[in-house]
Amino acid sequence: MTGAVKLAPSILSADFARLGEQVREAEAAGAGYIHIDVMDGRFVPVISLGTPIVEAIRRVTELPLDIHVMIEQPERHVGAFMDAGGDVINVHVEATRHLHRIAREVRGRGKLAGACINPGTPVSVLESLLPELDQVIVMSVNPGWSGQK
Repeated sequence: MTGAVKLAPSILSADFARLGEQVREAEAAGAGYIHIDVMDGRFVPVISLGTPIVEAIRRVTELPLDIHVMIEQPERHVGAFMDAGGDVINVHVEATRHLHRIAREVRGRGKLAGACINPGTPVSVLESLLPELDQVIVMSVNPGWSGQK
């Protein structure tokens, strides 16, 4: 492993009445990224954050914004999250058959491309994609609910 370990606290557990303040607190505590979980109520059963929240967070921090896209048809929406200020775009392999195209689009815009896999998905599905990825998120729980164990 090269470089230092960087923490990416998720804003999903933040107090949204104090979101800007809590993002700045995470930054002051040494966070390397801010992790933003995006859920559409279809790919996962919960609806969470959209581009307006990403834009709002971008205004209060220079930290890279790590967007975890848990939505159906992510290829239709990743551009909007990059436009809103996302620096790292992580897409589930289970959500698209064209993750390689999404990764090329993301990298083509100077951003980092990531892939996520659910607990029941074999890691081998990532093998051919690895050259096009900057990071991989291996989920330890099925996505959708904050605070799962």
